[in-house]
Amino acid sequence: MMEAYHNPSAVESGDTAVKGVDDDGREKRTGTFWTASAHIITAVIGSGVLSLAWAIAQLGWVAGTIILVAFAIITYYTSTMLADCYRSPDPITGTRNYNYMGVVRTYLGGKKVQLCGLAQYVNLVGVTIGYTITASISLVAIGKSNCYHDKGHKVKCSVSNYPYMAAFGVVQIILSQLPNFHKLSFLSIIAAVMSFSYASIGIGLAIATVASGKIGKTELTGTVIGVDVTATEKVWKLFQAIGDIAFSYAFTTILIEIQDTLRSSPPENKVMKRASLAGVSTTTVFYILCGCIGYAAFGNQAPGDFLTDFGFYEPYWLIDFANACIALHLIGAYQVYAQPFFQFVEENCNKKWPQSNFINKEYSSNIPLLGKCRVNLFRLVWRTCYVVLTTFVAMIFPFFNAILGLLGALAFWPLTVYFPVAMHIAQAKVKKYSRRWLALNLLVLVCLIVSILAAVGSIIGLINSVKSYKPFKNLD
Repeated sequence: MMEAYHNPSAVESGDTAVKGVDDDGREKRTGTFWTASAHIITAVIGSGVLSLAWAIAQLGWVAGTIILVAFAIITYYTSTMLADCYRSPDPITGTRNYNYMGVVRTYLGGKKVQLCGLAQYVNLVGVTIGYTITASISLVAIGKSNCYHDKGHKVKCSVSNYPYMAAFGVVQIILSQLPNFHKLSFLSIIAAVMSFSYASIGIGLAIATVASGKIGKTELTGTVIGVDVTATEKVWKLFQAIGDIAFSYAFTTILIEIQDTLRSSPPENKVMKRASLAGVSTTTVFYILCGCIGYAAFGNQAPGDFLTDFGFYEPYWLIDFANACIALHLIGAYQVYAQPFFQFVEENCNKKWPQSNFINKEYSSNIPLLGKCRVNLFRLVWRTCYVVLTTFVAMIFPFFNAILGLLGALAFWPLTVYFPVAMHIAQAKVKKYSRRWLALNLLVLVCLIVSILAAVGSIIGLINSVKSYKPFKNLD
């Protein structure tokens, strides 16, 4: 049974000193360095880490490692700029901006606000679709692993993705009733532990393969034209690999939303910078280990995902555990990316229909797995529809590597480079045509070119994936 729930803000009641309420009248934020780091790691160490061996195989030892480190440095550098923009005009005592669009509206305004919203929310929706696909692939891999163990590695083991996608969707429908990002800390901590677990297992298995001496052929420049790939394939796969790496560092998409969960003391920007440094440096170590050791193990024939594509078969129980960790991690990661979009839609509906009980009235109710929660009928209906829709799209669009590269290329330049740099220039009042201004704009231009090339490569890869997909094989 549900009971009516009412919680007026301090601003509405005229009391700005109400216990449990922040300086802006909203529910008191309780986030810390550790919870912010957990959110970042959950967002960054995604299943894409397991595709980095394939990416290094396309780029080679030298270019692959340099590009990984370069993306890490660029992402951290621009994340510090973005962290300073959470409050305005002063980064410590200014007015809060609750989301990425709000920050862009404050510092840049105009059509750039809509462009930011389009880039951010298309990316967030795309990531949730991608995570639904990847979670089902990992769960299917568990069934296949057991089949291969029982019947041999050459036996054809077929397991349908669709029941697992549906099951993943059901779990997300329940978790989507968490009211906002502030309530996700426990989920992100669990997801971060899971991501470390499967990444460590992948690294360990790759090290064991290298130690056994059964390694693939590697080259300084990666795959060899005429042997592994054609000249055209080399170019497109190289660009696609850059997109995969870009996707691996796409957490700035939700950085402001993460920062909005932090308590106000110590200053949010300082805590966020520390969390960004911890998250980026930790994940870069894992990326280099996964990418380089995975490439050393498999060589130029590295699979797109060396756990779900069966780069390893034994010990099968460890492969099963690693894939289960992937699925559990993605359960949390889905919410980390979905919650900002949920809140964007709901805040706009609240403003448009402030008198609607369906949209604004909340109730107290017990929800399975979540316990006692605030329930809103509009939130229940709309979020359920969203999960159902993304699950349906995932069922008819089951591709992996090409999706990762395309999402990374589309999101990296505007959200990780262009907007943070443009807002930093506006906030710091960097003089036009000064050395700093020229250097920052050169960074923006170079990253734009890289993103365009990565997007083109990923689109070509996506087209090839569609052509090779069984239902479409006979269509020309």
